[in-house]
Amino acid sequence: MSGLPCSREEIGSLFLFEKLAPEQLERLCREGRVERFEPGPVYAEGDPATCFYVLLEGTLVLSRRVGSQDVEVNRSSARGVYAGAFHAYLGDRVRQVYNSSLRVVEPSRFFVLPAETFSRIMHEWFPMPVHLLEGFFFGNKNTQQAIGQRERLLALGSLSAGLTHELNNPAAAAVRATSALRERVAGMRHKLGAIAAGPYRRDTLATLVEIQERTAERVAKAPALSPLEASDREDTISDWLDDHGIADGWRLAPTFVQAGLDTDWLDQVAAAVGEETLEGAVRWLNYTVETELLMNEIEDSTTRVSGLVHAARQYSQLDRAPHQNADVHELLDSTLLMLSAKIGPRVTVVKDYDRTLPKIPAYPGELNQVWTNLIDNAVSAMNTVDGQGTLTVRTARDGDRLLVEFGDTGPGIPADIRDRVFDPFFTTKPVGEGTGLGLDISWRIVVNKHHGDLRVESAPGDTRFQVRLPLTAPAAEDRASSLDVGRDDRA
Repeated sequence: MSGLPCSREEIGSLFLFEKLAPEQLERLCREGRVERFEPGPVYAEGDPATCFYVLLEGTLVLSRRVGSQDVEVNRSSARGVYAGAFHAYLGDRVRQVYNSSLRVVEPSRFFVLPAETFSRIMHEWFPMPVHLLEGFFFGNKNTQQAIGQRERLLALGSLSAGLTHELNNPAAAAVRATSALRERVAGMRHKLGAIAAGPYRRDTLATLVEIQERTAERVAKAPALSPLEASDREDTISDWLDDHGIADGWRLAPTFVQAGLDTDWLDQVAAAVGEETLEGAVRWLNYTVETELLMNEIEDSTTRVSGLVHAARQYSQLDRAPHQNADVHELLDSTLLMLSAKIGPRVTVVKDYDRTLPKIPAYPGELNQVWTNLIDNAVSAMNTVDGQGTLTVRTARDGDRLLVEFGDTGPGIPADIRDRVFDPFFTTKPVGEGTGLGLDISWRIVVNKHHGDLRVESAPGDTRFQVRLPLTAPAAEDRASSLDVGRDDRA
């Protein structure tokens, strides 16, 4: 760092100071200074904000600390871009520290103004703008906090309702199956007592137990039958039971068919126990089959609950590092599952995945937030018509990027507002139904944090939001961040 002469003409040529009077430029040169910096750091995030820096020549890079990494948020060679203590005019109402780190990548010159001087000049020269800026700063901050909190609460409520709905079905099925299982086990105990007191020989009982074991094995391997095949087999088994004098055989037949049993199996039972004890043996084996089927139902239900919990953890990325190599298909599937209740039965979901795509370096929890916003918008668009439609989720390779596309069959986005959909607070939803922050947040996550691209193509009946993400991690100097970069001339 070295001090250099300050030229009124040079600083007066910057867009920040071009409207100032000569005496004002003189004061800036008198109370400020021009400094030259060699490549390296200028100031660090979190240090006391002592100076306001305006670039005269060179290239500056701003970065923010995210976890254990310094992530670049802006890079510029434009004369007049500024950084540092530009909130000094707010005084002690905000914490006066640098909210980013500044470095230069080539020899660079800055006009440097002490924070105290910058604050005094702002209040003396621009009292009304200062009041307006103060109101804008604090008002916007409060608005962002309130709406951001509402956005999170709405998302949480929607996801909680969906997850509760999805968990309720398998949980209720497990409860019903457990209750029925208790009844079947009690019936089996009763029937076993009757068999033990009956005229069964020891070798017959041993054969019956062996048949019971083989029956349980067949239940686990039961083939899937079409409704017509199942109906035909039920009629055949029902006729067999009637022919052998077993009452209400039509009640037993569906259970045996569901377990994959047939008349050959019943012939083996009849040969093993004899006609006089056949009915008791068949009914005992019926309890065995029902017990196995109910246990399968309980296993399926609890597996479903476990899968939903896993999907919820995958969606929220609990107990995972914020940045990792992620499979976008796992993230998409968990998000679709979490939003299945909101999507509803009238929307058909089509998955067109390229499973050959590799994992990509990403922040999975934040990508799930992007998927949620885009799916929610697609479903809302289709609901404006008749609630029916098709949601297509497609992945593909696009050069050195991975493409994730969300297509819907809604009415489309009019051409005159298409360029505004990513602006903060812009929404096409009715008053009270949208905050206008979902797509802005998604844009920041994709573009700023993942160094990707988010765009929309729309026509009536065919709207596609396309997310493109790098397949490999960007170099340190090319990284971007979701932190508030802004879209103005500020560095």
